[in-house]
Amino acid sequence: MRDERLPLVRRHRALRCAVGDYGPLGFHATWAYLSATACPAPDLRRDSAALSRALGTLEESRAAHLAEMAVFAARRGVEKAAGRRTPRASDAAALRGPRWPSSTPPSRLGLIAAVANRHSAFQRAPYPDETLSPDTDVRRLSHLHSRLDDCASSYLKTLGRLDHPAAAELTDTVHSIRGLTRPGYSPLNMYLVPWLRFANLLTYAAAAPEARGGS
Repeated sequence: MRDERLPLVRRHRALRCAVGDYGPLGFHATWAYLSATACPAPDLRRDSAALSRALGTLEESRAAHLAEMAVFAARRGVEKAAGRRTPRASDAAALRGPRWPSSTPPSRLGLIAAVANRHSAFQRAPYPDETLSPDTDVRRLSHLHSRLDDCASSYLKTLGRLDHPAAAELTDTVHSIRGLTRPGYSPLNMYLVPWLRFANLLTYAAAAPEARGGS
């Protein structure tokens, strides 16, 4: 990716492979974050300097992530020696959920771009019907879909700043979606799990009020 003698298309492909290996927000959301924060020319296919800026942003995040993992591993070693075999729920949730590890607050611009990208995908995705889960009220699914859509729209319209009622609505919506998911295989999970991934990204982005305005 750093070899400026190579064609931009190859360097662009290499960066996408890097995001495939490390994408803390998910591949598409991470790519949107990097594209937005590679200002002032975020077209990563045509701008060598933007490609380099995006790589630097990704590497900085990965370094912060590895440092966090080293601290976590050391703490778990001490906890195991003391008889605590199971990680704290808060630790497990932080490791699973979407977030942008960094030594500084994440870019609000980047998070807005990530949410906008996934919101567009959420709106285009197929919608479940009553044949998938006869014990679930389809109207309830429709209501939750609309609520999550409204939460994302509010986040984007306010440029990443949800007020307290909107944040509470998002929390309740996420809880309701999670309550409909089933352990193991469930046809409905094919729809609800992507909803939940998007909701978790939105929750993370909305809870980052100190995020930097630019890159």
